Amino acid sequence: MNSDFKPVVLGTIDLKKRFKLPGQRPIEVLKGVNLSVRAGEKVAIVGRSGAGKSTLLHILGGLLKPTSGTVTRPDNVGFVFQSYHLMPELTVLENVLLPTMARRFAGKLRERFRERALELLEQVRLSGRRDHLPGELSGGERQRVALARALVADPGVVLADEPTGNLDALTGADILRILSELSRGGEAALVMVTHSPEAAAVCDRELTLENGTLH
Repeated sequence: MNSDFKPVVLGTIDLKKRFKLPGQRPIEVLKGVNLSVRAGEKVAIVGRSGAGKSTLLHILGGLLKPTSGTVTRPDNVGFVFQSYHLMPELTVLENVLLPTMARRFAGKLRERFRERALELLEQVRLSGRRDHLPGELSGGERQRVALARALVADPGVVLADEPTGNLDALTGADILRILSELSRGGEAALVMVTHSPEAAAVCDRELTLENGTLH
């Protein structure tokens, strides 16, 4: 199916974000961002440090409120962070299942998510480490756990904030390959903030955040 005919799953209209620090003039980070992402589409957002890329991603995911403007997103959004954000006291499998633990699912549905988690761990080559703690894993392995966690509940959109930023070039390339393969397998859209040309290259579109707007 042509991507132009797929539904829009994530969108913003005239999105603005202003930060006010005590004793200082307000800082206008986002000055009217308009974005439309369709199901299954992969979009890279690039720009200089401090341009507001992570701020935009956090607003897209509902972690931060905009000053004005509108955001349309699915109820189910997956996140991949640069610093992994794994719970150190939980096993690999329990970390992957975290997005499903926050909901009151019936037994059969919970079992389906467990099967999905095990399937994803197989895909990211970590099925043999499902009972390990994050502290026993390398950086690349932790990010692969984070990828599985982002996808376990079959989200409509996956938001990735510098997913290769803490990794060496070889490990980063492996993460990008896995991320591209996993997102290709479903209808989940991917929006990735990155400084890496290699990361942006796996996406269908590249947008630049500059002077508070996307182009």
